[in-house]
Amino acid sequence: MDDRILAHGIGGAKDLPIPLELAIAGAVAAPVVSFTVPAIARRKPRYDAATSGRPAPAWLDRLTSSLPRRAWWRTFGMLALLYVGWAAVAGRDTLINPFLGVFYVPVWVGIVPLSVLFGPVWKAISPSRTINLLLAKASGSDPSLGMYTYPARLGYWPAAIGLFAFVWLELVYPSSTEVGPVRLWCAAYLGIMLIGGALFGNKFFEHADPFEVYSTPASKLSIWGERDGRLLIRSPPANLDSPAIRPGLVGVVAVLFGSTAFDSFKDSSPWVKFIQSTTISADLLNNLGLLAFCVGIGVIFAIGTMTTGVEQGVRRKTLPDRFAHSVVPIIVGYIVAHYLTYLVEYGQTTITQLSDPLSRGGNLLGTADLTVNYWLSYHPDFPAGLKVVAVVTGHVLGVIAAHDRAVRLLPARHHLTGQLPLLFAMVSFTVGGLYLLFAA
Repeated sequence: MDDRILAHGIGGAKDLPIPLELAIAGAVAAPVVSFTVPAIARRKPRYDAATSGRPAPAWLDRLTSSLPRRAWWRTFGMLALLYVGWAAVAGRDTLINPFLGVFYVPVWVGIVPLSVLFGPVWKAISPSRTINLLLAKASGSDPSLGMYTYPARLGYWPAAIGLFAFVWLELVYPSSTEVGPVRLWCAAYLGIMLIGGALFGNKFFEHADPFEVYSTPASKLSIWGERDGRLLIRSPPANLDSPAIRPGLVGVVAVLFGSTAFDSFKDSSPWVKFIQSTTISADLLNNLGLLAFCVGIGVIFAIGTMTTGVEQGVRRKTLPDRFAHSVVPIIVGYIVAHYLTYLVEYGQTTITQLSDPLSRGGNLLGTADLTVNYWLSYHPDFPAGLKVVAVVTGHVLGVIAAHDRAVRLLPARHHLTGQLPLLFAMVSFTVGGLYLLFAA
């Protein structure tokens, strides 16, 4: 295996840094876009999930909603679980065990571009949903209904906690590259999902499955939408308007953005020097650092959304969750920028490892002899430019989404001034992300 990949550690990624001039260009573009869009954009909401989009061709709608297609994806998800689970249980506890690669690369990083291209892929392949469906059918019950009604006040908070548990395992747990602890995490995750599904039905997966709640917001940047069971084609800004507003949504985006930012920060020179110069445990500092980044992002965003006027009947404390969708493009752009090389290069390595699940020299899938292409590492200018484009594009879409929601919720006299605190917060996220990518 290539030493550059192992230098990252499977549980994290340190992509190629971007040149200073590109970082400055992106940092300048962010505030220019932020304050230009509200000034020239229309003063009435443009995007409405209830009316936006046009029906997809009938044949495509039939294909995507067909029972064979859904069954195929369910089967794929279960076979993948069994195959990778076999490697997790019977394979060797080494870095070349494909269980680790699948867990950290396709499942965590790859789910973002797949969801952007094809929609909520985890919902389609989720083994938890499939097992819950099979158990419900065997007992003659409805998988969408559980024994109890899912408490609305919980919202997405269970998913936010699950996501934090994942990023804690990935970024700060000392044994994150050992099969045993990761296998235990997956077993606990699957057990909690199955118990939750039995108690609350599919509503539990929609709100508490960290991977589904991670995949679904990312899918709002695709051109695929749905209304009344019908497949729609609509623009990403219109799709961004469609997520259900529930408590905890701001917690989800805070964990996603904060953890990715901390992944860059923990390898920066100031943080490494600080850890080396203090007698405090590095593990404790990394735990506190991860928590501080996630909470800090949430607090900054909450302040940016709540320090404005509101229309009568709109509760100020609900504003962070109402605007949380606008951070999703920034998160996706930053994740693409941060993990680009890691996803492409270690993703290829994982494909080769999958042919040998027990690490005994096998070639079950015929991919063991494939050669990993390190073109991105050998041509750093291309990924550097692509990373800046991804971050700035995410910022542009985020500002558009925030402006459209602002003119719907804020009084007319606050349509411009009321957006300033939120725009300052979004600019700080984008510029801070570019700085971390430059310093990585």
